[in-house]
Amino acid sequence: MALFLSEEDVRELLPMPRALECVEASFTEQHSGAATNHARQRIFLPGLSFHYMAGAMANEKLLGMKVYTVAAGQARFLVLLFDTQSGDLLALLEADHLGRIRTGAASGVATQYLARADASHVGLVGTGRQARTQLEAVAAVRPVRAARVFSRDETRRREFCKEMTDRLGFPVEPAESAEQAARFGDIVITATTSRDPVVKGEWLRPGVHVNATGANSSTRREIDETTLRRAKIIAVDSLDQARAEAGDLIQGFADLNRGWDGVVELHDIMQGTKPGRTSEEEITIFKSCGIAIWDVAVAGYVYRKALQKGKGNTFKIWQT
Repeated sequence: MALFLSEEDVRELLPMPRALECVEASFTEQHSGAATNHARQRIFLPGLSFHYMAGAMANEKLLGMKVYTVAAGQARFLVLLFDTQSGDLLALLEADHLGRIRTGAASGVATQYLARADASHVGLVGTGRQARTQLEAVAAVRPVRAARVFSRDETRRREFCKEMTDRLGFPVEPAESAEQAARFGDIVITATTSRDPVVKGEWLRPGVHVNATGANSSTRREIDETTLRRAKIIAVDSLDQARAEAGDLIQGFADLNRGWDGVVELHDIMQGTKPGRTSEEEITIFKSCGIAIWDVAVAGYVYRKALQKGKGNTFKIWQT
């Protein structure tokens, strides 16, 4: 029997501290070679796109695939989770919140390893579906005292700031421009769907860490070539996936007439095989595209907690 776990189940069972632990563990398995990650694939049809990505974590005995459609501006996400020994389907999870929290957690892990230890001010550009968990994750790993947030819709911007101030317990205030938000931050987060840079390198103070999270298409770009030029460290979740869909890097490197030499996967910094931050003045970047092993890691946690707490609905799709 498999479990069906709803959005409500995922929200209840997956707090940010656990998501951070799960995603960090997935990076550790990625480094050891115990994880297998297949990059996102896409099918485009008139009025609809279909996306799928798969991964396995051998030490956790878990295999999974995330699938989602985007139609009429609405995205629908599912994760299928399997046992690697029996081949059984363990769970089918609604995965909108799961995707948001695992993406936020990955930025939290990157911030833990790349941002200055005393980083306490956050500049955030974007108030959409990914922005809340981005800010929450960063606040979980650094002593954040204040944030400034910009998005184009003033009403949404002010509502977002009020909600996150209440949730996180420090002032989250609207910025009048992306520049104002970026100049404020020791940590700068981009969480938009922009096709053109929303943060310029000239706005960044020395020592800033940037989490660029919104663009996972070669045609989208949130940070400019000056940001890349100034960065001492450019880390990604997966080089293979970044080369295919990290528009920030694909377009930026073309503008700079440079290659991918020096771009590293975050797990190598975490495990000490590549150098991390070595001074308070260095600018660092984590370019996040989002990889399947994060989905597998957090889905496995939610599934096991659901079994412990008697959550979810069971169903059978084949005889074993």
